[in-house]
Amino acid sequence: MPSHPRKSRARALTAVSALLVPASLLLTPSAAQAADQITNGSFENGTTGWQVYPTASVQDGAGCTTVPASTGAYGAAIQQEVPLTEGETYKLSFRARTTPATTGPVRVVVQGGADVNYQQFLPAEKPAFESAFGTYEYYFTADRDYPNAQLAFQQDVVNPVAYTLCVDDVVLEGGAERPPYVPETGPRVRVNQEAYLPQGPKGATLVTDSTTALPWELKSAGGTVLARGTTTPRGVDPSAGLNVHVIDFSGYQRRSTDLVLTVDGETSHPFDIGEDAYERLRDDSMTFFYTNRSGTPISDELAPGYGRAAGHVGVAPNLGDTAVPCQSLEDDSQELLVKQGDQPFTCDYTTDVTGGWYDAGDHGKYVVNGGIAVGQLLQQYERSLTAPTADRGALADGTLSIPESGNRVPDVLDEARWELEWFLKMQVQPGRPYAGMVFHKVADVDWTGLPQDPATDPQPRVLYRPSTAATLNVAATAAQGARLFARYDRAFSQRLLATARTAYAAAQANPAVYAPAPDAALDPNPGSGPYDDRDVSDEFYWAAAELYLTTGEPQFRKDVLGSPVHTADVFPAGGFDWGHVGALARLDLATVPSELNQRERRAVRRSVTEAADRLLIDQAGQPFGQPYAPEGGQYAWGSNSGILANLQVLGTAFDLTGDDAYRDGVVRGMDYLLGRNALNNSYVTGYGDVFSKNQHSRMYANQLDPSLPNPPAGTVAGGPYSPTATSGDPITAPLFPEGCAAQFCYVDDIGSWSTNEITVNWNAPLAWVASFVADQDGGRDERQRR
Repeated sequence: MPSHPRKSRARALTAVSALLVPASLLLTPSAAQAADQITNGSFENGTTGWQVYPTASVQDGAGCTTVPASTGAYGAAIQQEVPLTEGETYKLSFRARTTPATTGPVRVVVQGGADVNYQQFLPAEKPAFESAFGTYEYYFTADRDYPNAQLAFQQDVVNPVAYTLCVDDVVLEGGAERPPYVPETGPRVRVNQEAYLPQGPKGATLVTDSTTALPWELKSAGGTVLARGTTTPRGVDPSAGLNVHVIDFSGYQRRSTDLVLTVDGETSHPFDIGEDAYERLRDDSMTFFYTNRSGTPISDELAPGYGRAAGHVGVAPNLGDTAVPCQSLEDDSQELLVKQGDQPFTCDYTTDVTGGWYDAGDHGKYVVNGGIAVGQLLQQYERSLTAPTADRGALADGTLSIPESGNRVPDVLDEARWELEWFLKMQVQPGRPYAGMVFHKVADVDWTGLPQDPATDPQPRVLYRPSTAATLNVAATAAQGARLFARYDRAFSQRLLATARTAYAAAQANPAVYAPAPDAALDPNPGSGPYDDRDVSDEFYWAAAELYLTTGEPQFRKDVLGSPVHTADVFPAGGFDWGHVGALARLDLATVPSELNQRERRAVRRSVTEAADRLLIDQAGQPFGQPYAPEGGQYAWGSNSGILANLQVLGTAFDLTGDDAYRDGVVRGMDYLLGRNALNNSYVTGYGDVFSKNQHSRMYANQLDPSLPNPPAGTVAGGPYSPTATSGDPITAPLFPEGCAAQFCYVDDIGSWSTNEITVNWNAPLAWVASFVADQDGGRDERQRR
């Protein structure tokens, strides 16, 4: 099955492929001198050439405006129209100050003019100006001619106190040579910035030019040396393009806080040795699902800082999901269906599809993404019932901050139910074309800008034609849910099983109804991702497996054993994902009690352990500890999700065998995600000293609006994506025009949707892995007690 990027986007908000890069992140440029596009940038002629409001003055030779307290967005500006030329790279430089100093009410933006509705080249920069003049430089590239573009220094959010903004020496020159991007990576000793397990493996990576072993020391917060050793040189790591050594300090097992490693004149970020962080992450990783709920208010009491009104319930200006029509026959996707040899589709009714989770950074709701996410959350809970090391009460009722807590149902099941209930609404009702099948997705008809509260999203919503893949996702997860809800809500369990049977039969009757694939001439998904998948043999296998495990019925057993996927390798080196779900079936067949005979069960379990053995070999070859060696060394879209999927395979192998090598592989893999990587960055929000926090999102858009939150703690960023130069991503494409070493193909910027988006189907494996690691707090001794 071909692997596709998570989403193919043609964003309305992005008018050019551009980047405004703070001078602190750049090497000194050698820009070609070209004509300055700014009139009177030195303000020698007063404010001639500039539009300044609400007041204009010249102070100390600079153009200024005084902004009264409580001025709203765009209520004050110093701006000027400028012409831009297609393909030209521009350097914008200026001096600026605010008195008193500000913490973000001013933004610097270069944007299209009124003729293109002021489309921004990318989300605007928001430097914190000081009361003394500072110097700033930014670069961007125009994607076409803009005769009436605009450079603006604008009031952004409501300011609590009055201030005066002054700018001077403003220069916008074309023909600039963009300097290479040099990220700040901190100390050369890369560690898990959060915590190592006391009895687990403890590794670090040193970036150095040395080719011989070097002495290292583990020190307490007070400077006491706790352990010593020497590094192991590993040469140049191709995934990072860096010469590295590895450090193993597994022998130190005492619970401690604020430890550091020192080696080669460098001191690492501090870290702990203990289990508490993983207990927190077990719960925090689930918060993302609650705050991403659609169709319900989010309680600020349950999720402090994330309270908001219900989204897409039809309260103006929002049109809502209460009565959503199908795509019209005039939509591009209909033409594309015909072009790809399929039949167009619409309907003459509307459907209530409120509820469910917003998938990612946009407000679309996608069945195939929700499917794998629900599947992994249910696997997380089912593991707690059967795994030898599982903490039986860790996922019980009352463990999460969600409205359903206290209803005597495990909270993780309650959260999964929120999406399952939406799946039921997405199923086509009897008597209609494609009855029993499931609509592929519901989404805006076009992209909205950032930020955008879902309650005020003004875009119309549309249902996309049912697909075989979506239908089988619902068949699988509904069957899975049916067996897990049986002891808590028999009526809901029976409803889920009936839905699963109906969906499976509908998919068998319509085995090749595919979502349209992207096309160079037509965009079938102007406001959502395509999630096209033309090989659904793995979805059939998954659905049959879950129905068999729930019912034990012979027809489903026959479909499982007769599937070509059953004997295929379903564990790619790059990890399984929404388009490759055979692994979900295999993992459940290996761990959930069933009537498979001994030979059949051994074969299934052997396929898991053999895959895990390959992953351990891959991991041993990675000096940063990630069990991830994709074909050609190219990191895929959502590479962190691929790593987490591989960690789930390793964790399942441990559950099957009790072999500590698999357990240690999971723990080492978490080190990479929590900071032991080339960028020295924790990809999990709120964990470590330096962590991703500006992920691509319309709701968690603090980078654009300080009144909005960052993503909740425990949210994982998509991670490095190798094809940055050709991705169309407005942030990474200009940064890496010649490509990049895989681990460096990432930027923590809200505009980078190819490397920094967040999704339910990426946080679900994080929740599984976090729960697994939290269960390993006692190591071998704890397992023996259980």
